[in-house]
Parts: sequence; C-alpha cells; structure tokens
Amino acid sequence: MKEKHIAQILRNRAEKYNTREVFRFKKGNDYASISWSEFLQQSEQIASFLLQNNVNTGSNVGIYSQNRPQWTISDLAILSCRAVVVPIYPTATYQQLKYIVDETEMEVLLVGDNEQIDNGIKALNESEHLKCIITFDCQAHEDERIFSFEELTKQNYPDCDSKLKKQLSEATEEDLATIIYTSGTTGEPKGSMLQHKQFMYSFQIHDKRLKLGEDDVSMCFLPLSHVFERTWTYYLLHSGSTNVYNLNPKAIIEELPKVKPTVMCVVPRFFEKTYDAIQLTADKWPKAQKAVFNWAVKIGQQYIEYEKDSKKAPALLSLKRNIANALVYKKVRQVFGGNIRYMPCAGSALNKFLLRFFHSIGLYICYGYGATETTATVSCMPHQNYDFDYTGDIMPDIEVKINEENMILVKGGTVFTGYYKKPEETKEVLKDGWYYTGDQGSIPNPGKLHMTERIKDIIKTSTGKYISPQKVELELSKSSLIEQICIIGDNRKYLTALVVPAFPAIKQLANSENLNAKEMAILLKEPIIYKRIEKEIEKFQRSLPKHEKVIKFQLLHEPFSIDNTMLTNSLKVRRKQVNQLYKEAIEAMY
Repeated sequence: MKEKHIAQILRNRAEKYNTREVFRFKKGNDYASISWSEFLQQSEQIASFLLQNNVNTGSNVGIYSQNRPQWTISDLAILSCRAVVVPIYPTATYQQLKYIVDETEMEVLLVGDNEQIDNGIKALNESEHLKCIITFDCQAHEDERIFSFEELTKQNYPDCDSKLKKQLSEATEEDLATIIYTSGTTGEPKGSMLQHKQFMYSFQIHDKRLKLGEDDVSMCFLPLSHVFERTWTYYLLHSGSTNVYNLNPKAIIEELPKVKPTVMCVVPRFFEKTYDAIQLTADKWPKAQKAVFNWAVKIGQQYIEYEKDSKKAPALLSLKRNIANALVYKKVRQVFGGNIRYMPCAGSALNKFLLRFFHSIGLYICYGYGATETTATVSCMPHQNYDFDYTGDIMPDIEVKINEENMILVKGGTVFTGYYKKPEETKEVLKDGWYYTGDQGSIPNPGKLHMTERIKDIIKTSTGKYISPQKVELELSKSSLIEQICIIGDNRKYLTALVVPAFPAIKQLANSENLNAKEMAILLKEPIIYKRIEKEIEKFQRSLPKHEKVIKFQLLHEPFSIDNTMLTNSLKVRRKQVNQLYKEAIEAMY
C-alpha cells in the first residue's frame, strides 16, 4: 500500500521493526537506544495529550530545541494529530520566537532545555493563542501550563486512542505538515508551507538517486529546525535506518569516532574547518611524513579522475592508491569514524578544491543544491558518473530551467505551496507551477545543474562591472590563514574584504615569529601578520581578472556567527548586517 502521510511511515516501520533500534542518544559518557516500538508508544502518548488539549487538524505546534530524540518523537506526534509542526531554531531570540508564535497563532510550544524555557515562558505569558509548554529537559516549573515530556509519556489518556485512530484514518497527502521559517539574509522571516505529499514525493525521487538502508547509521548534526536535516531524518525513517542525535554541534568531531556513522548531512563549513585542522596538523610533521601525505593526496587526485567517470584505473595507479589508503587515507577517515559511505552536503557553495581533496582520500561528498521551498534537494551528485565542476545532477522527476536573468526555476512534486499568510510574496516566486529560486545558475550539460550565486548578492561596481562575491570568497578561502571572508564592493570603484583569520593558524604563525601578544585583537595589529595575509590574498587571487581582485582588506578579531547575527541559521553570511556593523571599517578602505 502506498504511504501518503508521514505518520503512516512511523506505524508501518514500527510494525515491521518492533524492538529494533531507531534512535541513539548521548547518556552520560555512553550512548543509549530507543526502539521503534518505544518511538511509536511515546509519540502516541504525546499525540494523545495534544488531542486531549484540543490540538487538531491544522493546529500549529512549535518545537524550539536542540537535536534530541524527543524532537522527532514530538514531530511525529504532532503529525499524527494532523496538526502542523513549526520548527524554531534553538538559537532564536525572543523577538524571533514571538514573531513566529504570533503569526502562526501557535497553540502549544515544545522547548528543549533551560536555554529556551525563559523565552518560551515569556511568549506563553504574552501570547493570546499559546496555551501550554512541553519541556524536554528543563528544571521543574510550578506553572500549571508547563508540562514535562517525560511525565506526559507515562500518563493515561482515556478515549484518546480511538480519537487518534480516527484522525489517522482521515489523514491525506494534502494535509499541511510543516511551516518552516527561513531566516534569510534580508527581510522578515517567511514561513514555507510543505504538505505531506511534498515529503513523500521527495522520498520517491531520493530512492532513485541514493543508496540508504536498514544497516545505515546517520549522525543528526545539523539543526532539525532546518529543512535539510529534517527531511533527511524523515528519509531515514522511510528507509529503516538508525539516527544518532548530537546535542552539541561543537563536540561533533569527538563523537564521530564513537558513533561510526555510515552517512551524515553536513554543510561546506564543516569541510572547510576539517581541512584547516588537517593542514595545521600536517604542518607540524617531519618533512618525510609530510612528503608521504602530499604523495598520497596526489595519487588520490589522479585516481578520482577515473572513479568519477566509472572507469577502471590503470593497475599501477590502483596499487599506489591501495598503498596510500593504508598509509594515509584510512587514518584521516578515522576522524569521521571510519565507516562513512557518503555525506550529503548543501547549504552554500563548496570549494571545488575541497570537494576533490576529500574524494581523493575516499570520503564521498554527495554535494548538491536545494531550498526550503523545494523540500531540500533539487540536485545532488550521483554515486556514478559525477562531475566536480557542477552542483550535482538534477533529481529524477524534477524539472529545472534557467530564465533570461539566469535564475534557477524549479517545478515538480517537491515544490512548496506558498508562504504562510504572505500571498504577495508567494505570487512573486510561484508562477505557473515554477518556483523562482532567486539563485543564479546554469545547466551546462543536460541533467547537470550549476548554482553560482544568490542574484541579490551580485555586486555591481561603480565602473559597471558585475561580480560574484561568492566566487572571489571561494578563491581566497583556499588560504589556510583565512577562516571567513566577506567581499565588499557594490557601487564602489574596487573590491575590499573583511577577513576573519584562522585563529589557530595565526597563533602558530605568531609563535614562529616570536610574537607574544595573547589577545587576538592585539595580534592582528602586528604588521607581520597583516603582511602575511596580504601575501596570501595576492597568491590566491592571481587567476582572477583585475576587476575581481581585492585591493584592500580589514582583519576582524571576532568571527561571523549566528550569535552575533552575522550568519543565518544555515551559516550564510548576512551581507546587509555585515555592511551595517562594519560600516566605519568599510568606509576607511575607500
């Protein structure tokens, strides 16, 4: 029987797998498991509580928490009531939370821990629609409107079982499943509405492209409030795989060797930081060891030219690759746990150098492009006959075309139904079934997609030259001394840059130059440091045309982050806010 509703997936898989592990989570220094039957039982308990409190078809229920099993258990509970899940980033401020609570007329809010509960209580007291809060891991509260998730899963709910069955029997693929608010780089948040049918269609097309099964273990690392990790989590349930929840993203490298995942969603920033760490370590090696490492990477680069086209490599090259694997690749892959088969990667542009590097050591990155409005994936690299120069192959049964503005347009069963309570904004991007992404790109070969830039980010200099800041940033970020960079130049005579150096590399450089300053802000004022980064910029922008070269730059001692609002929750630079915050520094460069 064809599944039409995500809640049906839970019940069908729980019946099939029963006591088999579905989730794993950190408990003390070890990991504990939750079975499919426990997942179903806890989810139905929460669903019964919601039904008892008049949460019904179309009711909006929020989840404001870090990643944890309770997130997905509650997600499926809400969907089982035919209600709508409204995810909220765990780092969201009170103003961001309040905006979403008010616009959706949210009735119930589930919160993670004490980081979110204060904002949750404030919203509860100030909202006319919010009835109660369910806490996952918070201190006990005497407020009778605040309930503990753990306690709710142990209670009895008379008459709710039949009501839940009735709700599920009437569920359809047209039910609204979720409203996902995109933080965006400009403007107020917009809630993308996705029905169950968009997710179900997504599973079908991914089955044609990816290999995922019952033996796979994934690390839930990116925020579940984002469409990428959320859709992937659903797809894991669809495939009968195990999901391991990572509560603290900063500890991911420590946890990977313990979990040994076979698959895992990542963003380009993850590979940038990992590569920088590898290079910092390699710089400390003796010359002989470094030479072996460089030789192994070179052999890997040669080998993947055959592998990407599904061609058999020459026998001698295969032999060298096996030696390189034993000496180098296996040791590097142990950082990721040693069992990785592939890693879906999207969210922003990934430097092609990094893509090739990780493939050369046997780590397959399934690089792609997507959006919240397209239920994530529009394109991704297939396992065979892939190309490093593009943003993957267009997904099966999805139509993509490029309009006269070089904008990517998408049509198909994964395209959203519109923005919540924003008909005008919906009309701007949905026309004749096509979603106007706002992203610039091309179709260089049939079935291939190359996304280049957000159209709104394109810089036009005062001399009339159009420049992709992302292109320049990708080139300069190849430097091991540069952690983050934001190119400036709209309506200016030349390009400048705000540069966040790679602090560990700067400290290493400072030690080698006998510079004793402890504070980074002081260290970055040292002429030696500035000159060294200047040389790096000159080196990595040699291949760029004159009008795309950075003429001046400023060093920043504070990185762009979500906390200081310089990054979106999907780790994209908020260029408008960066320009506002560093206005004086920018003007000084002109």
